[in-house]
Amino acid sequence: MGESPPHVAPKSSPPGHFESVATDYARHRPTYPEALIEWLVGNSPGRGLAWDCGTGNGQVARSLAPHIEQVIATDLSAAQLAQASPLAGVTFRQARAENSGLEPASVDLVVVAQALHWFDVDAFNREASRVLRPGGLMAQWCYGLMKTGVAPIDAEVTAFYKNIVGPYWPAERRHVENGYRDLPFPFQRIPARAFSMTAEWTLADVIGYLRSWSATARHIQMTGVDPVPDLTDRLVRLWGDSERTRHVEWPLMLRVGRADCS
Repeated sequence: MGESPPHVAPKSSPPGHFESVATDYARHRPTYPEALIEWLVGNSPGRGLAWDCGTGNGQVARSLAPHIEQVIATDLSAAQLAQASPLAGVTFRQARAENSGLEPASVDLVVVAQALHWFDVDAFNREASRVLRPGGLMAQWCYGLMKTGVAPIDAEVTAFYKNIVGPYWPAERRHVENGYRDLPFPFQRIPARAFSMTAEWTLADVIGYLRSWSATARHIQMTGVDPVPDLTDRLVRLWGDSERTRHVEWPLMLRVGRADCS
């Protein structure tokens, strides 16, 4: 194997990147498994304060809230934060990943879900190391393409992802595709269980999810052509009854580690 490509990081999530799809994102994205949240909380040194960085519309923050006394949920995108419902114990704040405004050594658990690739990763890791208490837990994860287990359906979604909207994904998307393995992780790694997101979706749910992709929105913006109806026509023939639900799965690629205890 050759050397990993150098990491040229954006300065946190580009402003406006999710503005056009924020509502679809909130409505159509799958939710993370409760078992993952319980496992993270169980491995955290405390339950006083968690930082959900790159919270988007607050998916992880909502899941953490029943387990943690106080959750600080930050995102650079005002449009994404506008989709987050107020919740007791959760403070939503517009902030850069690299400048949280949190007190030093105050955080038990830092979580970054499907957002790390937008950050200046080295700067974010320094910020996380600053705010984590000794032995505090860092958890970073991402997920790739959905899988139904029905080969023709999965092939159509993969072709849409790679060939139709593929040119409209930002360069940082490659880090999701390789499970963040090229991004630095200066924490003391601990073994992590395997987790997957799952859902029982109709065809309409799948189409809504594909519309929430930023690359889909960018394709429409740049070409003036909506590529989703053609895909929908192909999927209708493969799906069967459009009201039928199918099991959909997204394996999570998870990195977990602890802040320095020294």
